[in-house]
This record gives sequence, C-alpha cells and structure tokens, in this order.
Amino acid sequence: MKAEERWQARFRAPRVTLPVWARQAPARAVYRSNASGAWEVYAWDRSGGGARQATSRPKGTSHGTIDPTGQWIWWFCDTDGDEWGRWVRQPFTGGPDEPIDLEPGHPAGIALSATGDAIIGMARPGSGFTVYVVRPGTPAKVIYEHAEAASVAAVSLDGALIAINHSEHGDARHPSLKVVRQCGEAVGELHDGPGRGVVGLRFAPVSGDRRLLALHERRGRREPLVWDPVSDEQREIWLPDPGEITADWYDDGRSLLVVRANRGRTHLHRYDLAGGVLTPIETKHGVIDAAMPRPDGSVEYSWSSGAHPQVIRSSNGQVVVNHAGPSSPPSVPAEDIDVEGPGGRIHALVSRPERGAGPYPTVFLLHGGPSSQDDDSFVPQVAAWVDHGFAVVRVNYRGSTGYGSAWRDALAGEVGHIELADVTAVREAMVRRGLADPERLVLAGTSWGGYLTLLGLGTQPEVWAAGIAAVPIADHLVAYEDEPESLRAYHRALLGGSPAEQPERYANCSPIAYVDRVEAPLLILAGENDPRCSIRQIESYVARLAERGHEHEVYRYDAGHGSLVVSERIAQMAAQLDFARRHLKPHD
Repeated sequence: MKAEERWQARFRAPRVTLPVWARQAPARAVYRSNASGAWEVYAWDRSGGGARQATSRPKGTSHGTIDPTGQWIWWFCDTDGDEWGRWVRQPFTGGPDEPIDLEPGHPAGIALSATGDAIIGMARPGSGFTVYVVRPGTPAKVIYEHAEAASVAAVSLDGALIAINHSEHGDARHPSLKVVRQCGEAVGELHDGPGRGVVGLRFAPVSGDRRLLALHERRGRREPLVWDPVSDEQREIWLPDPGEITADWYDDGRSLLVVRANRGRTHLHRYDLAGGVLTPIETKHGVIDAAMPRPDGSVEYSWSSGAHPQVIRSSNGQVVVNHAGPSSPPSVPAEDIDVEGPGGRIHALVSRPERGAGPYPTVFLLHGGPSSQDDDSFVPQVAAWVDHGFAVVRVNYRGSTGYGSAWRDALAGEVGHIELADVTAVREAMVRRGLADPERLVLAGTSWGGYLTLLGLGTQPEVWAAGIAAVPIADHLVAYEDEPESLRAYHRALLGGSPAEQPERYANCSPIAYVDRVEAPLLILAGENDPRCSIRQIESYVARLAERGHEHEVYRYDAGHGSLVVSERIAQMAAQLDFARRHLKPHD
C-alpha cells in the first residue's frame, strides 16, 4: 500500500469510543463512532439486539450519554460545531427526539439520576453559570448560579445529592467541589486552598450511598478521594507508584478501578476499599484513554499504542465492540526522549520513519490544552507524517498534565514563552543527536498547539522552515472577547486576570504582537464556527500577514473547533502534507 493510501485508510477506518452502559440496565449502552463518515451517537443493545445510529447530522455529534435506567439517550444539539445549543433526549429503542426546555447556551456538564431527573449545567455570556434540575414535563428548577466557572460533576443514583465543580474563589485552574440537595441547600464543600484543586467524579453506584469519588492534589499530583459530604468523612487513596491517577467505582461500590498514567502510558489496578489491597489488571503496553468496570467484575477499556490502532477490549480477553469495515494500517512505535530544560527534565515522544537514516525533515507537533499531554496512543496524523518521511517530535512542555501539579502549574503568567523554551531545548537536542535536520523543521499544532506555532514563528523566525497552525489563538484579547464563559475564566486564571487587568501580559503573549517578524511560510486552518479560537482574531492576524506580503495560506472549513467529519479531516491532513512538501527544500 502506498503512503497516500495508507494514511487515508487510517482516517477512514471506523473508530469507536468506549461504550457507556446504563447502571440499572447493563445490557443497554451508548457509544460514539465515525462509521457513518462523521462522529455520531449509537445505541447498543448488548443482549443481542444490535446497534443503531441514534443521531445523524451533517457535521456530527460530539456529546451523548445514557440515563441509569437505560430508557433514554441524551445528546447535545449545537449548530455546525459552534458548541451553542440545547440538550435533547431520545428513547433508547428509537423514536422522535425531545428537546429539553431550557434557553440555549454552552454545555457545562450533565448528570442523570435513576429517578428521571437530569442535572444540567449551562453557561451564557453575561449571566455566568447556571445549574438546573430538569424533569421533562415540568418546569426546570435553578439550584445554582454564579458568575465564575462551574460545571455539573455528578448526581447520586437516587437524585438526592448533586456535585458541582466550581471556581467561586476565582481560580478556574484549581476548582473546588460543592455538594447540594435538589432544593439548592449546600451539604458539604471541599476547598483545598490556593494551587490545589479538587474535582468530583461520580457518586457510588448504589441507591442511597452518599459517597462521592473525587480527585485531590494534596501531595503534588491528582489522587483519588472517597468523600461523604454529609458527615465530611474523607478517605484518601494513596499509591506509591509515580504518575497521575484517576478512578471509577466498581458496580457494588466496594472497590475502585484505579487508572494510573505515567510517562505517556497507562496502567490499571483494582483497589479493594475494605482491605486496601491493590491488584494490577494486565493490559498491553500503551495507552488506555477510557476504562469502565462491568457488573461481572471485568473491565472494558479503549486501548491503543503509537504502533497499533485503537481497539475496545475487556480484561477477560475479548474484543468488546468493533464496527465492520477496513482495519487501520499500523504505524511505528513511539520512542521516549528525555531532555534537560530550563524548568526541569522534559519528556518527549519521537516517531521516526522506518526507512532511511537521519537527520530527517522533522515536524514538532505541539499538543493543545495547554493542560493536556502527548502520549503513546495511536494518532493518525502522526502516522501520516511518518509515512511521508518526516520524523515527528511531540513535547510535553511545562503546562502539560501527567507530570504532577508543579509541572502543570509552571505555566502561568508569561504563557507561550514558557512552553516554547521547553520546545527549544528538545529541538536543539534532536538536532544535536542527528535526528532532526535543522534546515527542514516544521512547527505545527492544533488549538493551544496552533497558538504556540504562531508565537514560535514570530519569536524564533530564524529557526523554522514552515509553520502549520490549526484553530490557533492569534490574539488573546480578541479571543477572550469571543470565547465562552468557561474559557474566559480559564484565561483569567492562566494570565492573572482579565485583559483590562493585565493588558501588557495579554499583548506580550499574543502572536499578533510578533506577526511582522514571521519569516517562514505559514498555513492556518480555521473553523468558521469555532467558539474557542474565533475566526475574527485569526482574520486580523492574516490581514497583517497580507499587508506585508508574507507567504501564507488559509484553509477555512464550515465547522467549529475541529471537524467530526472523516472526509473533512482527510482534506485537512492532505492540505498540511502538501503545504510541507512544497515549502521544505529537498534533501541534498
């Protein structure tokens, strides 16, 4: 198979998210898949009834879940990816959609109880964050309102207790956790102080059980906590192994599924709450991006590695679900690289072509977030670059998750410049080690990675041969004016205040301040309906490039912050590959 056919086959291969099953009807589940050509929600009757496509929209559907009784599928209906709309529910067995009678807004969490109640969070410009108790057929009831960022975390199975993650204290990067009753009465709160967030995950899956599983940062990383908000009894789950930790309940509420991520790989364990015994669950070397226990005690999980495409497996050894269709070709394994940087040791992942020897033309592909990370999962974009003879370097710069709270929180104030200092250290090491050709370096990324691309081209103009920025922040001020309330709160926490409070910092960290210094040819990909990195601020940046006659291309598409449509994602990848081939000089 030729390189062009191989990378397109990876994008076209059907993919499936981990099925989420109804707690009181475990044979009923929902998942999302791109088998139809766009990511849509599917209902799956595991007792033998098969699967059916529950949503069908030209631009795809990004959110879908199932209520604990298995009677209803809930999904969010926005307009062409703009993330503004209403929740809708549909009978599990099929039938007309029922819009929920709430004013449209940006989603801020949903939790469903076994009693038929839906706890829905919404964010709207000018009115902040609102949490409703919704029972279809009756008027929605407001139980929480605040100007600062908040989201629904969980509801107890009987609907009596509701957990809300919030930043009433003004720091959206380190939220607090509040539990209220349906009348809005506060029951309990966890606030661990400056720089130490606590977030709710899920109530115990047993009717009447008040225990809430949460994550805290009291020891410099995320770790599980079991909390009774009524009595305030707390039990911290401490593990000696390194890495960031999250967890979920087993069905009987007596054990936890512990998920530990360390250096871009994932490990599963079962933790017995009564005896404190931690038992490893055997999985292959790679990344588990979602895992969920089943009533029989098995664990289902979505697994992949840099070399091997995604598959939904069970700890009992079976493949759980897979759409019919061509399988994805494999790729090359990811290699670990450690580099000493200005803020400490930096972990990066390198994928290199199978043929030829370095130095290679190299793409520094920067992740979004910024509170995210690159890992050893299967990424079709990385494989496409490798197929075309490029090495790919992915840097978990300061600000990335997975390396403890201090590494993540090192990104504050002078954002952008901090991350690029780490990228510089890794780039210099890759050139020094003979992997990267210093004359053929591409800086690329999506969202926050796209922002870093624009900033890097302007502040390091002599280094990069080309740049590719997808849905980037080009101007923090204009991005702040246009983005949803939750992102405004995050912006304030990251930059130390609003643009009015920190005008110099917003300007200093904005790529548009350095646009006249850009030397490398630049490709920008932008969504017409993007609510996160608005088209308006990108247009201003592009106009400045055009004024000085700088070589650039803009790929605009009719969707939001990325596309859920397979053909569109292929077209975007083709545009990036073509751009790089045209603008990188051939190897001597």
